[in-house]
Amino acid sequence: MSVVLRVEGLSKRFGGFTALQSVDLQVSARERLGLIGPNGSGKTTLINCISGALYNDTGRIVFEGHEITRLPPYKRARLGIARSFQIPKPFRSMTVLENLRIPLEYAAWSRAEHRRITDEAMHVLETIGLEDLANKNSGDLTQVDMRKLELARALAAKPKVLVSDEAMAGLSGAEVDEIIDILLALNKTGVAVIMIEHIMRAVMKFSERVAVLDAGQKIADGDPQSVIADPEVQRAYLGE
Repeated sequence: MSVVLRVEGLSKRFGGFTALQSVDLQVSARERLGLIGPNGSGKTTLINCISGALYNDTGRIVFEGHEITRLPPYKRARLGIARSFQIPKPFRSMTVLENLRIPLEYAAWSRAEHRRITDEAMHVLETIGLEDLANKNSGDLTQVDMRKLELARALAAKPKVLVSDEAMAGLSGAEVDEIIDILLALNKTGVAVIMIEHIMRAVMKFSERVAVLDAGQKIADGDPQSVIADPEVQRAYLGE
């Protein structure tokens, strides 16, 4: 399967602190990748560099064969890189449906059917399971529906790679399963998904491959069972 996203020798420093050190990572089209690591391991910094929220100090990022290392975030989104955030930040004064019109009109402008923006937004809501809440004010949603809306907004950007950043934090077991099912359904439509998650049950159920960061370095990358059994990975999580 073709590689859609490739990170080569990525490093990022904040003053004297090295958050990422020579990280290599690749994601194939339609792949389900779990990205795990202890708190402070560099996961969010890596995703911020990929999405353009941060610029890396060394290394490069290649998307569909084109280097995007210095592209601003909005251009990366328009190319097909989208992310959800751990803490949902919808436009609370807008309805659920209106929240989806924004990424469709701006991030996905070149790929959206402009005369059918509302229809496309409703299709995304149906995919996520929020169609009955289309006209509800987004600030009045429950926690799990807020997480669904966050995923829906990312999906409305029509991504080729979707980064789900701890979409299940604080949810119940049944709600976690609901989010996993949504991500699996999105993946089946052809979207490659990078899942950042601390809930290992979710990671193991979802991921085809797992990469592990610790102290800014990638320490493992492979099939989930082999990675979890790796002594270095166990030491990173559990200590000596």
